[in-house]
Amino acid sequence: MTGRSLLPAISQPQRDAILAGPRDAATHARLLATLPFANALDVASAPAPAAERAVIRVVAWNAERCKHLEESAAFLTAIGADVLLLSELDWGMARSQQQHTARELASRLGMSFAYGVEFLELGVGGERERAELHGQANAVGYHGNAVLVRGPLLRPQLVRLETRANWFDGARGEARVGGRCAVLAQLRMGGRDVTFAAVHLDSHGSPANRAAEMCVLLDAIEAYDRAAPVVIGGDLNAFSLPLADLADRERVALALREDPLRWSHPVPHEPLFAVAAERGYTWSQANVLGESTLRHAADTGSMRGKLKLDWFLCRGIATHEPRVVDAVGLRSGSMLSDHEAIALSIRA
Repeated sequence: MTGRSLLPAISQPQRDAILAGPRDAATHARLLATLPFANALDVASAPAPAAERAVIRVVAWNAERCKHLEESAAFLTAIGADVLLLSELDWGMARSQQQHTARELASRLGMSFAYGVEFLELGVGGERERAELHGQANAVGYHGNAVLVRGPLLRPQLVRLETRANWFDGARGEARVGGRCAVLAQLRMGGRDVTFAAVHLDSHGSPANRAAEMCVLLDAIEAYDRAAPVVIGGDLNAFSLPLADLADRERVALALREDPLRWSHPVPHEPLFAVAAERGYTWSQANVLGESTLRHAADTGSMRGKLKLDWFLCRGIATHEPRVVDAVGLRSGSMLSDHEAIALSIRA
């Protein structure tokens, strides 16, 4: 595998200095303007397949740090994807054995990849991870999204969807520099280039925040290639409410009285879908509607809740055979992530 990286590591003394210094919005903006990860990608190419295909299989998956790398690679191999739209991939994090998980997955699967950093993590993770990893440190501290393709990966680009600095002060349980992002790339199929976007919208924000992030993404895609067919896939965090409201029992009870199906059918409550529809994107034939994609914490088996957070949004391309795939190890049966994978076939 050959490639280039414009993502040099931020040294431990630099990360320590950021953590010890002021953590306000102005400081965060200055860091994003000067740190090298903010607008760069790590990119590598694998050998091209024997022939261009008119029908390909696409998988989107929030891999939750990709802490189970070998089993995750086997899981994705079994699905048989030609394009992977992945989120929550670590690079140099203690919780995932310091591995560059996007590069390692691509190497095992024989795929090209482009990886963009969503956050520079200033610690080892959330509360549970800090307890488990007491005394350890990150070698690099990057956490982000990636597009992997079977064949030449064309025109990779990072799109930063928000810079609100809401994670910077650590009030959400983790101190981070960065913001939600998407990775764009194209693949040649059926005689034309198709645009793919691996996206991860804000979990702690509001539906209005997520709609604003979707606007940024769709504007970027228009500027990138207005004419190409598009497949957007990933964790849209379509809770149908601000995450903070989920802890308010009265608010949740009222919301469910108003719409008992809102967890698995969030479209009427998440304006991001209206934003996408106005731009010509559809989803009804590209997703298993009403089927949850969030997995409850459990050691084995399918333990889906009711929330449908992960979606494909498509424009200008034929879609068929959508699936939700249980994200469990093929041999162990243990959960690989707190999200299921979603899969889709497309025809150019």
